This record gives sequence, C-alpha cells and structure tokens, in this order.
Amino acid sequence: MADPKAPTLARTLHQAGYATGHFGKWHIGGQRDVGEAPLITEYGYDQSLTQFEGLGDRLLPLLDSFDGRPARKYSLGSDRLGRGHITWLDRSKITSAFVDRALQFIQQAEQAGKPFYVNVWPDDVHSPFFPPKALRGDGSKKQLYLGVVKAMDDQLAPLFDYIRRSPTLSTNTLILVASDNGPEPGAGSAGPFRGHKGNLYEGGVREPFIVWGPGLMASNAVGSLNETTVVAGVDLLSSVARLAGVGLPAGVRSDGEDLSAPWLTKTRQSRRRPLFWNRPPDRPGNPTEAWPDLSMRDGDWKLLLMEAGSAAQLYNVVKDPGETNNLAGAEPKRVRLMSKQLLEWRKSLPIQRPTPWNPNQRSTRPDNSPS
Repeated sequence: MADPKAPTLARTLHQAGYATGHFGKWHIGGQRDVGEAPLITEYGYDQSLTQFEGLGDRLLPLLDSFDGRPARKYSLGSDRLGRGHITWLDRSKITSAFVDRALQFIQQAEQAGKPFYVNVWPDDVHSPFFPPKALRGDGSKKQLYLGVVKAMDDQLAPLFDYIRRSPTLSTNTLILVASDNGPEPGAGSAGPFRGHKGNLYEGGVREPFIVWGPGLMASNAVGSLNETTVVAGVDLLSSVARLAGVGLPAGVRSDGEDLSAPWLTKTRQSRRRPLFWNRPPDRPGNPTEAWPDLSMRDGDWKLLLMEAGSAAQLYNVVKDPGETNNLAGAEPKRVRLMSKQLLEWRKSLPIQRPTPWNPNQRSTRPDNSPS
C-alpha cells in the first residue's frame, strides 16, 4: 500500500481549492485480508466509492451467469473488513453506480462554485466478465469481454453527455481516458504488439490514451493522433497540476514530467528521462517463455532483463514496435549502459523477488476469474 503522506495529485488540487472525488477501482490496499489500509479519503479525496480492492463505502458484485442459478456474492474477503458501508449490486450495473455518484459529486461542486477533479475508474473490463444478459453472446471469454466493454461504454455515456451539454463544463473540462495494462489473454487483443497483461512487452504495458477538451485544445490539435510522445502514469501529477495552474508542493521530487503540451497542441514533446518497469511477481511466464523481470525505455530503445541482469533483450520500439528483432548482440555498449541504469533502479525498490515458474503449481484462477 502507498504512504498516504506521499504527494498526491488529489491532495495537491484539493489544497488549491478543488473538490476531489474517486469513484471506482482503487487497488492500494483493502483487498482480501488487508483491513488496516488507509482510506481513500486519506490521500486527498473529499468523497469516494470503491469496490473490493479498497476501503470505505464500496460496491461488491453479484455475479449472474443467467443460467437459472442464483447470482453469487463475490468479494475476495472485502465484506469481512468493515470500514465502510457495503452495497451488493449486479456486476453489470456497477459502472452505472460509479457514474451516478460522480455526477452527484460534480453537481455538488458546481453548486458550491468549486472546480473539481474526479476519477471514474471502472473495473468491469477486468475478469470476471459478467455483462448484461443481452450482451453475453455465445458465452465465450472473448464474447463476455466484448459484452462488458460495450456495457461500460453505454454506462459512461451519461457522464460524458452531462459535460458535453453544459455550456460551462464543455469549454473548461479536460477528460482523460486510459487503461492500466494490456489485454488479458483470450479476451482483448494487443494487435501488432507482442505480449499481453502481466508481462513487460509492449502488448502488456502500451495502452491507449485519449484526451478530450475542445475548449482547451488548439484548434489544429482537435482530432489529431500523436504516435510519438510517450506518457506514463507517473506523468499525471506534473501534467495535470500544470494544466490546473497549481504548483507542486515544495520539495517534491517527482518521477514524472510535465507532458501537458502534447495533450492540447500538436507539440511532439518527448520525455527527458527513462521509464522503468518491474514485472508483477506472480506472473513468471511458462516453461517455453520465461518472462523478463525488468524493463526500461529510453527514447526509442527498450531493454528487458531477468532479475540477475541476464538474458538481455534490446529493441528499437519505434522501428520495431512488435519487438521481433533483438538487437542486444549488435548493441553491446547500449546494453551495458541501460543495464546499469535498470539494475540500479531495481536496487532502489523494496525487495520482492519474482516468483519462478513452477510446473507443478496449478493456477488458482479459472478462465473467468479476477486478474
């Protein structure tokens, strides 16, 4: 779990007079047996409503397969942790409930004459996939996934429509749409990119990022596509604070950079510093392909390593986005320099050894279970 005293975007904006709300997935403590995690409001939010991966008021899903059997409760132990009011709701309707709360929050901020910052983070496109009955298709994993994507799109519409139809909000509101990882195997597709959720290839870490703000964007940037600028989650603090006209707290040294200019203009700004990744320790790969434990991207170049610094893979991901041509042997100097940076970064993290692949260990997650 994250230290609630650490600088956060919500607290930075709250201290500048913004109303701040979080509605949806949290994933920073509160799941299974972690009942002592800080509440979401301790990170700078005025209001929150979450699901089984957070504490405070939360919605817990009822899973209905529409096969004649009663819907079953699904909580991974969250219902035993207390610390907030629990509402059980059909999983296919949870995004609508988050949207309803977000709209109430926005309207309260408007009535109080305050600017607002709000997260709406649905989790229904994560397994288990339980779309409405009409969107289940043939019941296969892929069709169930497509069903929840369609349902999520429909359920987010009232939020976007409210902002779009408001003469004030439509001109001074910025909407950011992003994912948090690549597609789950058997559900979504990474297209030309190698890998998927759980590993560090581009299919696992590259995601869409959509910016909407007609009243804030340069006219020639509206509808444009930027395939050059690389933005990461760590950049949101500096970038959003800049757009809000809010300075970062004194003494804050952020890993992120202000990349707000490419969001609103046709500027093709690039990061000055590299990005680093550490593979989820419970996703080791399989006997035919052990997944790299570490990776970094610096400009056009991406390096992947095992924990010990071995098995280097080096790709120019601009020329080779599918990561098909390993240039480690042809670029030994670049591999040495990047390896040094990557391993030094790894040493700065809390030690959590990656789980090796065990051929005798069966997965505890069925095909349509939480990821």
